[in-house]
Parts: sequence; structure tokens; C-alpha cells
Amino acid sequence: MKKKLTVFTPTFNRASLLPRLYESLKSQTNLNFIWLIIDDGSVDETRELVMSFIEEDEIEIKYYFQENRGMVFAHNTAHYLMETDLCVCIDSDDFMPIDAVEKILAFWDLHGYPMSAGIVGLDNYKNGQIVGTLLPNIKECKFSELYVKYHISGDKKFVHNRRVFNQYLPYPFFDQEKFPITSYLYLLIEQKHKLLICNEVFCTIEYMEDGLSNNIINQYKDSPKSFAFYRIAKMKYALNYKERFKNAVHYVSSSLMAKNANFIRESPFKFTTILATIPGFVLYHYLMKTKRTALNKKLNQTK
Repeated sequence: MKKKLTVFTPTFNRASLLPRLYESLKSQTNLNFIWLIIDDGSVDETRELVMSFIEEDEIEIKYYFQENRGMVFAHNTAHYLMETDLCVCIDSDDFMPIDAVEKILAFWDLHGYPMSAGIVGLDNYKNGQIVGTLLPNIKECKFSELYVKYHISGDKKFVHNRRVFNQYLPYPFFDQEKFPITSYLYLLIEQKHKLLICNEVFCTIEYMEDGLSNNIINQYKDSPKSFAFYRIAKMKYALNYKERFKNAVHYVSSSLMAKNANFIRESPFKFTTILATIPGFVLYHYLMKTKRTALNKKLNQTK
């Protein structure tokens, strides 16, 4: 029987963490899923560990090794390898409650439809506390509306309808930069497709010192062209002028990091970008001088 859901995990040198995720997956109350592991060039015991999981034959596992090329390539690889109707990314330092797959599939069977972008659900911490706020009590909405209109906060878990999602691939890639924001595609998708809202927990998270969420400022510095490109999209699809201006400030900052002197000429909103230049300079100097690893350990990476 064809599986309905792919749980995919991009990983790099996380052999010490994968067993916890594996235990949570093989304990699921519904095993109608495939675990796809994208090994982004690990040099630890990841391959041997995953082979031992596969030999146990408890759940269906697919393993793919690639040269270390960063998060965006790992996500692109995963999406091109998947064949299921739905997919969800669970990072190697996170795990799933035992009924998460059952809740995802039951919700999709009840509410899913071909043109839906997918489902957004909740993350929680190991103590059971919900990360950030609950989702709005509505059937569906655009991705951006979650933050701009309904003011949710905290990481949320997105389950993608691959029939829709694959139409917008691949993620853009710039000059060997490894850390573009994956939610760039969500902005394109939301122009025609909405997310179904499910106030159920799909993932339990733990912020690691070397994790992406804890190193967002370093990502700004390491991938400025990618972040500037993302901010152009955020300006273009902003739901109001306040959001457009805020993203113009970030666009200026990232453009300065990228040493792009043509950022005003390249902006789709030149006057707004001119107005954002001074606060953008201030943000740029703050980010370049700060030694903090994150603006907030609970920062939602997709905002």
C-alpha cells in the first residue's frame, strides 16, 4: 500500500540525536508514513546508525547521502525524492508525539482538498507547554495572515500538500550560501492556496546550541543574498504597508551585508526602501557587532 505521508529529516553530524526521533517514529499509533533521511555530508556515525534502524525493519526508512551543501539543498533533495501526498519536516533534534501521524492523516482525510497548501499545526516543548500561541479558531488562512492578521508567535509545524508544493520548487540558491529561509516558497504558494488550521501538536522541539533557530544572526551574516531575496518577496506580498516597511529595513541590512551597492535600484519599492535606509543601516551595524547567537531562542524561523 502506498504510504500517505513522508517525514523527512535533514541532518548533519547528529548521530547522537537521531535515536530519540527514531524511537518516537516507530512508536507512532499510525505507521502510514515513510521516514526520509537526507544526510548532508555527515562525517560521524550517521550512516551506520541509520543502517541499523533499517535492519530492524520497524518502519519504512529511506536514506540519502549527499555532499555537504546546506539546508536548502537538503530540502530540495528531499522534495524531489518524495512520492507521498503529504510531507512534514522533523529536524534531527526534535521528535513526534506518538499520535502525531495519526492526527495529521485523520485531519487531512476529514478536511483536506486538492488545492489546499496543507496543514499548520503546533509544536510543544518536552514539558508539554505549547510553543508560542495557539492558532486562530478558523478553518484556513494564508501563511502570512497567521503572523500579520492573527499575530501568532512561536514555531509551528507545517505539513505540505505535495501536489501543490512541488509546483513552486526549487528553493532558490545563491553563491554557495547554505541558509536561505525555507518559508520563501510559502509566500508564493499563499497567493493561490491556503493552509488548514489544526490546533494539535505535531512535533516536540528542543533548541540545541548549534541548531538553526539558535544561530539565526549567523545565518543573516553567512547568507545575506538569500535573506535579501527573501525580503524582496516579503515586500512584494506584504499584507499591509507596515509589513512592507519592516521588510524593507531587513532588505537594506541584508544588502549591506552582501555588499550590494545597488539595493535601492534593485528594490521593487524604491521609495519605501529609501525611507528604510537609515533604520536598515542601524540594524546592519547592530547585527554585525552583536555577539549574541540568537535574537530570541524562541524565534520563529519562518516569520
